[in-house]
Amino acid sequence: MSLTKTCYNIPIPPTKPKEISVPILSSSHTTPFQTKLKSKTKNIVSLPLSASSFFSSLASIPHFIYASVSNIIDPPLHPLFDPRHIYTGNLAPVDEMEPTDCPVVEGKLPISLKGVYIRNGPNPQLQPPRALLLFDGDGMIHSLRFSNGHATYCCRYVKTYKYMLEREAGFPVVPNVFSGFFGFGDVVRFVMDTRRIMIGHFNLMNGFGVANTGLAFFSNKLFALCESDLPYIINLTEEGDIETLGRWEFEKKLLSNMTAHPKVDLDTKETFAFTWSLSFPHLTFIRWDENGVKQKGIPIFSINRPCFIHDFAITNRFAIFHETQLVYSLGKVMTGRGTLVDYEPNKTPRIGIMPKYAMNDSEMRWFQVPGFNTIHILNAWENGDDEIVFVASNIISVESIFNKTVNVSLEKVKINMKTGDVSREIISPRNLEFGSINPCFIGRKTRYAYIGVLEDVPKMSGLVKIDLETGREVARRFYEPGCFGGEPLFVMKESENTDCDEDDGYVMNYVHDEKANESKFIIMDAKSPQLDTVAVVKLPRRVPYGFHGLFLSK
Repeated sequence: MSLTKTCYNIPIPPTKPKEISVPILSSSHTTPFQTKLKSKTKNIVSLPLSASSFFSSLASIPHFIYASVSNIIDPPLHPLFDPRHIYTGNLAPVDEMEPTDCPVVEGKLPISLKGVYIRNGPNPQLQPPRALLLFDGDGMIHSLRFSNGHATYCCRYVKTYKYMLEREAGFPVVPNVFSGFFGFGDVVRFVMDTRRIMIGHFNLMNGFGVANTGLAFFSNKLFALCESDLPYIINLTEEGDIETLGRWEFEKKLLSNMTAHPKVDLDTKETFAFTWSLSFPHLTFIRWDENGVKQKGIPIFSINRPCFIHDFAITNRFAIFHETQLVYSLGKVMTGRGTLVDYEPNKTPRIGIMPKYAMNDSEMRWFQVPGFNTIHILNAWENGDDEIVFVASNIISVESIFNKTVNVSLEKVKINMKTGDVSREIISPRNLEFGSINPCFIGRKTRYAYIGVLEDVPKMSGLVKIDLETGREVARRFYEPGCFGGEPLFVMKESENTDCDEDDGYVMNYVHDEKANESKFIIMDAKSPQLDTVAVVKLPRRVPYGFHGLFLSK
């Protein structure tokens, strides 16, 4: 499964030596940011005037005055934004692990199951000075390779420019703008840190993303993605190891990025995606042909305000975008009033539909859908010549999007392109998010979906199999008390046989036992009414909760 395409790693700029002892802040334990002092030291650079010197100077004044001033400059963080509260339990970071054989403790691995399950997620290597959202931790990939009834586990950081820069420095270098600033002190630190850019210690052209959100395979490459940067190319070795080959620079401009959820049309072998920008135009639709050659992008001028669009959908003829009530507010961040993503109560959500091969956005049509806010889109398809069917989880409590508990409902939206009529139907009121379908049905009419029962973001107490035609739960499975999984992934039994039943396959997932502090990998029969166990693999240590996964077969 080795990928033969090459890409160059971005060099780390040289620094002037100043020896310090560097804590490595990751562990297999469940307390946040465990510190291990290394015997070696790393070379870092100290700026002539740093934010730390500014704040340390406050310590010379009387304690009660210092405490009062400190609380004004650096107000205490709410637990939702404080990494010391977020990255605990099974979200606490872990170290990398080389390929390790794993025992099957229940059932038997099918001999026909050959390939690699890989899942992305946040795993910060260093503790930041202030806010760090769950979505901003350094990307770590956890893989499980299956071959001849055996399983091999491995986990590695995605070696992004940010990761390598901060590993060399031994302290956080890149400001967490997405996580936001929560006081005057955060803004001062950011302004002082920007001098690293001016003196060449941090090159913005190399990006600042963490590649922690999604995984995709197209153009004969495997990618780790997050929407704040360009993708990073990943190689899976025959021995089961994970390598980062470098940043995929399909365009070279400041703050280049791409969605973490590109779509591949299995008929044409083309790949569709989008980029976003805080400046106008705020969204550009992009496409690669079947040979992996990027085509001319289509700027979407009808989006007149930068908004948070995480996912999109394709059908046979169309690309579909959903503009929600979540917007980007740089002014809010730079005045120390919170995160980059903001809720706009007076904004009406809308769905935009344009032909996949449109020459410009004049062919885009927008349809208002009040009260409908999605993050992840399950699928969309065409019902005849005029109707579009769109299935997604509606975030009911979108104003509290960063809360641990989020209220959602699985909904089906039907849009008549001829009459302009829009209808909505609640498929399930159960808290369902992070789902998957048979990948052969992307952009086509889909009957079955496998979706996690959301407990606290991003962990699931179980999963259900939903019949999207009837809205009926045809199968469900809840984990043992104190056990939680992530996004359930459907995998076809025979990846080359497109004539088999839509639900002829497996559903697989990492599951963690919080009481025993142990993790396992469960493979379930997707056709069975209780999603019966096919095999359970015991993992060598806990696997933190994460985001999206992918299965690559040989």
